[in-house]
Amino acid sequence: MDKVFILGGLRSYIGVRNSAYRHVPAEHLGAAVLKELTARYQPSKIDMIICGNCVGGGGNITRLMALEAGLSESIPSVTVDLQCASSLEAVITAAARIQSGLADLVIAGGFESSSTQPLRSYNPNHPYVSSHTDNPSGNPADIHDGSPADNSDVRRTGLSLTYSTAKFIPGPHREDVMLQGAEKTICHYHISPGEMDAWVLESHRRAYKAAREGLLDSITVPVYGLDHDEGIRPRLNQRLLDRLPCVLRDGRYLNAANACTMNDGAAFLLLCSEPYLKKHKLSARFRLANACTVGADPLMSPASVLPAVKGLLERSGLSMNDIGAIECNEAFAAIDVLMNRAYPDQASRYNQLGGALAYGHPYGASGAIILLHLMKSMELSESSRGICCAAAAGGIGSAILLEQ
Repeated sequence: MDKVFILGGLRSYIGVRNSAYRHVPAEHLGAAVLKELTARYQPSKIDMIICGNCVGGGGNITRLMALEAGLSESIPSVTVDLQCASSLEAVITAAARIQSGLADLVIAGGFESSSTQPLRSYNPNHPYVSSHTDNPSGNPADIHDGSPADNSDVRRTGLSLTYSTAKFIPGPHREDVMLQGAEKTICHYHISPGEMDAWVLESHRRAYKAAREGLLDSITVPVYGLDHDEGIRPRLNQRLLDRLPCVLRDGRYLNAANACTMNDGAAFLLLCSEPYLKKHKLSARFRLANACTVGADPLMSPASVLPAVKGLLERSGLSMNDIGAIECNEAFAAIDVLMNRAYPDQASRYNQLGGALAYGHPYGASGAIILLHLMKSMELSESSRGICCAAAAGGIGSAILLEQ
């Protein structure tokens, strides 16, 4: 099969929810970065655009974004929703098309706007409505005029037919399912607050150092007036962490520092075949060598990154000693603890530029962001191999192997 190379990529600076990008829809934010990417690299022919997006309005928003960017209407576009691993899976899908000979150049990545995330509403036909209201028939006509909500039922039962977080596992629909899963993971693996605090502080320290030294300047582009990553807290300290309350009413461990924030951002990469490189007399520093996506316990989704990395190493015939840089999407500090328990000798090679606890987590874009960070870390450390990985809602883990 054809080899897959990465020509390069760009990301936006990452905004905190309801801050710099609060009035910027996801498709506009993505389009702004996509314009910069195509202007910088001048691809001669784009065969496809594949991007992750998780909390948008649906409707193949990648196609909408590509049209907003002014790209040719002849370029097909596809949207991937694998939650936190969406843009990693977009990259893997793009690589598969190139390997199979179905494409020579694909733009892959992701974009997200938590600030403009739409609320969703249960249709009156849904069993959820009849099971939570005085409407045992399930007939929408029995809920007044068939409108999405019966206000009297809402007042009486506390029922809300609107939600923002999708349902990922069987059973009751809980908006805090990811937080509950992280709390369960922490308890199951006996992770201490001190272990998590150490990674929170280290993430912000490394991210601030990277920003101060301009280590990511070549892969970041200012759009809509934002010229820095908003989430980095250089003054964060243990005393502040000790004062943070738990975010779950019945929880003990999760707080606003060891769980990532909600964010806005966009990131894209150009993937191409070896014939494309030769035809256009180009060179590429990185090759996508292998990938692995697995299913794991949906009730403890943060831990799903472990079998993904293990599977990737086994498929590649490698051990972690062969890996010079690791980028893991630290949606929760518990993930950092689990990864470094599994691979204790790799702490200095892990998230060298800081992670999502500092930068933030714009869900559909995060995989592409950490892949760009991995490329930069491999470049700075002169590593020949690197791994990028993420855990996703519902118990999915995804990992990619890069070679330099």
